[in-house]
Amino acid sequence: MKEAALLSPYFDEILIEAGCDEAGRGCLAGPVYAAAVILPKDFSHPLLNDSKKMTRLHREKLRPIIEREAIAWAVASVDNREIDRTNILRASILAMHKALDSLSVRPELILVDGNRFYSYKDIAHQCIIKGDGKFTSIAAASVLAKTHRDEYMLKIAKEYPQYGWDNNFAYPTASHREAVQKYGLCEYHRTTFRSGK
Repeated sequence: MKEAALLSPYFDEILIEAGCDEAGRGCLAGPVYAAAVILPKDFSHPLLNDSKKMTRLHREKLRPIIEREAIAWAVASVDNREIDRTNILRASILAMHKALDSLSVRPELILVDGNRFYSYKDIAHQCIIKGDGKFTSIAAASVLAKTHRDEYMLKIAKEYPQYGWDNNFAYPTASHREAVQKYGLCEYHRTTFRSGK
């Protein structure tokens, strides 16, 4: 909670900023999700932080607040087949571009979590390492990307309950790796990722 107060409300006080982040980059299965969020300059919430530092309950509580209070927001995904065709970095950035495409308001600056991004149209961007723990718009994007991806993984977990995606969300936990060893890969697994032990 205390770390949330360290989030900066904006990078530039004048420009319309969209924060971007992804979820599911290190997973063995399922799509990578990304969100783009434009927040009011004065937006704050005591629970908001890097989504990885938040509880699932707090993320779920914040999601409707962010979606309601944001000036604009969008979530997009790139499936495991596209991840295998290109690579996870390209797929993650493509998901961010798709989310930006869907914004109802055009940003003037894009704040990206991480150190890699491909230019989007003619809009300036700023890569910020660990940006989801530094700026509210990126933190909000991390929450939306994570909660939307979790929602999708819970849905497909019903098709393949043996992998335990309702608990591990396809991250490479020991139990998930063991399930892959026992049952093999399914249609949602990323074949270019090392799924075994």
